Amino acid sequence: MKKIVRSETNKVFAGICGGLGEYYEIDPVLIRLFWMIIVIATGIFPGVIVYLLAIAIVPKPPNR
Repeated sequence: MKKIVRSETNKVFAGICGGLGEYYEIDPVLIRLFWMIIVIATGIFPGVIVYLLAIAIVPKPPNR
């Protein structure tokens, strides 16, 4: 079963967008661009809070 985890290989800050890209098999750059548009459109603060919550909620991948 597939789970959403933070990416260890495709990350810029915390690996949230990279992990979503790996899960949905989408280029993480598109997710990052979409996220930036949402953050700017909502007034920056709510988007930053949601991203920080995602860092706290989305787990790191297990050690293999």
